[in-house]
Amino acid sequence: MKSIVKPVLTIFLCSFLLLGCAGQKISQYANEKPSLDLSEYFSGTVDAYGIFTDRSGAVVKRFTVLIQASWRMVDGKKVGTLDESFEYSDGTKQKRIWTLTEVSPGRYTGKADDVVGEASGSSAGNALNWAYTLALPVDGTIYHVQFDDWMYLVTPKVMINKAQMSKFGIHLGEVTLSFYKR
Repeated sequence: MKSIVKPVLTIFLCSFLLLGCAGQKISQYANEKPSLDLSEYFSGTVDAYGIFTDRSGAVVKRFTVLIQASWRMVDGKKVGTLDESFEYSDGTKQKRIWTLTEVSPGRYTGKADDVVGEASGSSAGNALNWAYTLALPVDGTIYHVQFDDWMYLVTPKVMINKAQMSKFGIHLGEVTLSFYKR
């Protein structure tokens, strides 16, 4: 028995250490260009084109988004409104209005009617990472799913967004979007 415990414990500890190293960190993008200024990029009209893929990678839905965005100063902080109008490939439409607040340089919070609690985000260089829980309607039932959302500014007008969706830590699918600033 003693001969089994040591290798099992070693494998467990190595696996735990590897999991701690897994995943990207916003700081690794600090020197990437062009630099993302959220209030500059999301100002005016932005178009987005996206797909939702299930856990196998199959495209389940296609959609477009028209975003009207503006920012103002409130109590010395930048506060933005992103008014998003979605149109899905099956003809359904959806509206989401985000209120974003820059709480400190490169750190943001966000709220929307279908976001449970508050989204939190950080930016560095050309990247932004959002984490939030979305109340997602599926066939008449609302599911609370977690999003790990990464945006990368490619050019001053183009940004790519990849969002992993999960529930109870189980990968459900991915949303991929390309944004184009008019």
